[in-house]
Amino acid sequence: MTVGRKLVLANFWVAVVAFGLAAIMAVMQALARADAELAIRSPKLYYVSMTAHGVLMALVFTTFFIMALGYFAVGAELKRLETPSWGWASFFVSLVGTILTTLAILSGSSTVLYTFYPPLQAHPLFYVGATLLVVGSWIWCAVMIRTYLAWRAGMAGEAVPLSVHGMMVTVIIWILATAGLAVEVVGMLLPWSFGFVEKVDPIVARTFFWWFGHPLTYFWLVPAYVVWYTILPGAIGGRVFSDRLTRVVFILFVLFSTPVGLHHQFTDPGISSGFKLLHTITTYAILFPSFVTAFSVIASFELVGRAKGAKGLFDWIGFLPWKDPFFASVALAMLTFAIGGFGGAINAAYAMNAMVKNTSWIQGHFHLTVGTAVALTFMGVSYWMLPRLTGYPVRLRALALAQPYLWFFGMMLFSIPSHITGIMGMPRRVYSAAFQGSEVAASWQFLTTVSAVGGVILFVSSAFWLAVLVVSVLGEKGERPPIEFAKPLTPVAGSAGVWDRFGLWTAVAAALIVIAYAYPIVHLLSLTRFGSSPFKPF
Repeated sequence: MTVGRKLVLANFWVAVVAFGLAAIMAVMQALARADAELAIRSPKLYYVSMTAHGVLMALVFTTFFIMALGYFAVGAELKRLETPSWGWASFFVSLVGTILTTLAILSGSSTVLYTFYPPLQAHPLFYVGATLLVVGSWIWCAVMIRTYLAWRAGMAGEAVPLSVHGMMVTVIIWILATAGLAVEVVGMLLPWSFGFVEKVDPIVARTFFWWFGHPLTYFWLVPAYVVWYTILPGAIGGRVFSDRLTRVVFILFVLFSTPVGLHHQFTDPGISSGFKLLHTITTYAILFPSFVTAFSVIASFELVGRAKGAKGLFDWIGFLPWKDPFFASVALAMLTFAIGGFGGAINAAYAMNAMVKNTSWIQGHFHLTVGTAVALTFMGVSYWMLPRLTGYPVRLRALALAQPYLWFFGMMLFSIPSHITGIMGMPRRVYSAAFQGSEVAASWQFLTTVSAVGGVILFVSSAFWLAVLVVSVLGEKGERPPIEFAKPLTPVAGSAGVWDRFGLWTAVAAALIVIAYAYPIVHLLSLTRFGSSPFKPF
């Protein structure tokens, strides 16, 4: 596991650095949107920072942390890691891609926001860097698959450990999702940015992007669920509520995570209402495994509380280890995700989507999901992983305990006002909410100020997390605690079942993607298309 630990830590620390840079960008945006007087405030810097924040937080931080978590779970559970040289190739290819993309953004030549929709055009290095990041992640997928197959060859018929099951599902979701992104970037945006073609079709590009863009959410979420299901219950003295139910949940994400993207394109022309309805149905279908997750994980928590003496209907909540920063992080992440999930249901409904689309509601929703359900879980599990990887105990315990509560409080102040101002009509991604003294905009100003206060609190929480990690590894080493994953409440037979047949479920998911996307894309390509020339706002 020496090689495995080094790979985990290499990816982990890149994720931490990306998070720190993105946090600086975020607090600048929150203050600017509230029209705070900042010496360096300008439209160009605002949109550069918005692009950097979105890419570094949503793509770089998450991808590197998930790769670290994958190596950690698979290496610890299967006691092996095949082709570690491939793992290092994955790390360096992804790192070079990250550096190129970041430099392109910070140079001011690639202000295309997180979604990088054409006709906004970035410097070619932006697309090259993004491509290398994805290629590096594909190599990580290959390492995960080779390690699983090598284990399976010697353990025929055995059920794969639950945490590895979740990570294999993450790999499958990522491969299926990035297929669409690869077509967009390699087939359309790279030739366009190099000047080989003059125009691209924005609607076709958006369709390929959302083939990738919404399943990206589940690439983030499933590893967080791996933590919720298989690591946290054991860390607090509990058990997995149901092994088989957890496997069903993971496979449902494989099936329904990708054919959902058209609900982001309800107002786009050229896509039939029938296929938009189909994607609405699959979007609501993907809510089901999240509901099951809430039930299962909360049931695991209740069992812990009752084992400690709880007798009443809800008093078990008070018996939970709220002074453990790992538990507090995940529990608050789950609570926040429940709030964000209701917003997601609104986004998926055609009529209500039209009311909130491209308003500040969307940024509020996005920060409740990836910004808390995922990010806060990853921050929390780092307190558990770091001592087991390095032997350095977590220091600055007071900051570590305060950090998740500050994040939760700051996120409520940031996101709830964003939802409200979105309903009131405030657009998202605006440099100034004042709108040159508009009376309508004046009604937003108190809420944008509250949101900015939330952004500052989130930045303080981020600084606490970074300080705890850095100070911890600067101290003295101790014994590495054992790495233990939660056991199921009811012992299960060791034989692999249908839910471990990853090839079968991948084939079914691929068929669903063909059904969901083949005709809409072919139809768009058959229309008279004029394309768009590049546009660079700065």
